[in-house]
Amino acid sequence: MSNAQTAIKATYFSLIGNAALAVVKGLAGFFGNSYALIADAIESTTDIFSSFLVLLGLKYANKPADENHPYGHGRAEALVTFLVVGFLITSAGIIAHESIINIQTPHDLPKSWTLIVLGVIIVWKEVSFQMVMKKAKETNSSSLKADAWHHRSDAITSVAAIIGISIAIFLGKGYEAADDWAALLASFFILYNSYLIFRPALGEIMDEHLYDDLIVDVRKVAQQVEGIVTTEKCFVRKAGMVYHVDLHAVVNAQITVKEGHDIAHQLKDTLRDQIPQLGHVLIHIEPHE
Repeated sequence: MSNAQTAIKATYFSLIGNAALAVVKGLAGFFGNSYALIADAIESTTDIFSSFLVLLGLKYANKPADENHPYGHGRAEALVTFLVVGFLITSAGIIAHESIINIQTPHDLPKSWTLIVLGVIIVWKEVSFQMVMKKAKETNSSSLKADAWHHRSDAITSVAAIIGISIAIFLGKGYEAADDWAALLASFFILYNSYLIFRPALGEIMDEHLYDDLIVDVRKVAQQVEGIVTTEKCFVRKAGMVYHVDLHAVVNAQITVKEGHDIAHQLKDTLRDQIPQLGHVLIHIEPHE
């Protein structure tokens, strides 16, 4: 299975899971008098739309290169990540606003059975995070990582909710707003996670130098190619699930242009064969005196 197919399959998993949880949380929050659970349901609803965006972005980003996009469409994935962050920030704002209103409004204590619902949700969301993050790392997908962090932020809001509801239930009258305070706290966690997701995607769009480990691997592979004396400059930039490489390779200055050309092609083929996540590889030949 290709990286694109793996990432898309993981996104379908997120879509189905978020849709089911949004319904469960909404019903449990409504009948269990818990705004923290309703806040959780709001976040899961935004997660449905963000996962759908990730799905569209992955499919578009993996379209083959064409005349107008010679390097492919991979940058679309980082742009989708920005939209996903926008959904996260929006959900955090809605949760914070509604929490403040509910803190000021008298209401009944949450039902004790909502703690069981939250416990199951926390386990499920953490398992979902681990599964999707594993696929994101396998495929080098920034938008899939963002989708994985949606699961983790969901688990965090559920932990905050379970703490708030527990305080409200065990301390009783006068502490009805504890789970609203928990939802407000969770909104700040969501904002922090939004930054963690946004920062790498921004670096990708700006061609930031972030791939030292990959550069080391590129140099090691290059040294295995016959005719390569050493390597000089090596630049790596990420676009979608692949990495584009510009490499300056040093060869004997006495060989012919044809021989240097052949060595460059051999180096390019070897790099793409041994490091499958590479996309375009541009080799610049330098003479060794």
